Amino acid sequence: MSDSNTTDFSNPSTFILLGVPGLEAAHVWISIPFCTMYIIAILGNFTILFTVKKDLSLHGPMYYFLCMLAITDLVVSTSIVPKMLAIYWFNSREIDFSACLTQLYFIHCFSVMESGIFLAMALDRYVAICHPLRHSTILTNPMVTKIGLAVMLRSSLIALPFPLLVRQWPYCRTNIIPQQYCAHIAVVKLACADTRVSNYYGIFVVFCVIGLDVFFIALSYTQILRAIFNLPTKDARIKTFGTCISHLCSILAFYIPNLFFSLMFRFGQNVPLYFHVLITNIYLLMPPLLNPIIYGVRTKQIRDRLHRLFIHKGT
Repeated sequence: MSDSNTTDFSNPSTFILLGVPGLEAAHVWISIPFCTMYIIAILGNFTILFTVKKDLSLHGPMYYFLCMLAITDLVVSTSIVPKMLAIYWFNSREIDFSACLTQLYFIHCFSVMESGIFLAMALDRYVAICHPLRHSTILTNPMVTKIGLAVMLRSSLIALPFPLLVRQWPYCRTNIIPQQYCAHIAVVKLACADTRVSNYYGIFVVFCVIGLDVFFIALSYTQILRAIFNLPTKDARIKTFGTCISHLCSILAFYIPNLFFSLMFRFGQNVPLYFHVLITNIYLLMPPLLNPIIYGVRTKQIRDRLHRLFIHKGT
């Protein structure tokens, strides 16, 4: 293995994922919370999909977008955790170069897709609160389908340059990635070439693509809050704002760690490497874990459907 780490190569056949550098002896213990998070995320998101599919009353724009969010969360977590657990449990650190690029693409593609879905859900909340009488005519099933396809196409195209740029760089230093998955920045740092294009593109995606999503979400909520404050009674205002709580909680769980992670990776040079690694894992796994819990607890229709399901099975 040492030869493969030091030999010059322009396109490595494999990369070596270290796991959590400095904490190798504790890998089995570290795997417990991440495995638990993954199991809860899988069960929670499949429960959301099953509940919406079975209950015809949930066949509406908000729940269609919620299903898209659940599928996105399943893909993101499944792209990362199985290989992570293989490192923890079986010391399976090697990953094929093409598999590394595929993992990199899926992580970035579906992360951008999740941001687009939150924007689509903000549009749904805006129409439902600011134009309630036109909600069913504006967000028809064909329109929801078009929005979903647009979100998928946008994220697919935006994420495509990440692996294409990584593939073209020469790698003549090492093939060791001090992480548990193939993150774009971590792979680019191994290249022995001028990689400013990759770095600039990563910054462009964070600030111009995801940043624009955040701007339009904030704009929609400005209009939503204005409409809520114009309601005649306090109870009406509280009830209407309550329909947005789940969406707002999921947004905070996604964007705040995203911003923190991006800034820390680029500017937190004095932060220990193992802390970098653990934080990035939490950042990627927290939304898939929290989203089904947030919507399951906060959305009355989903709670009622689950209650009827379990009561029916119990009897």
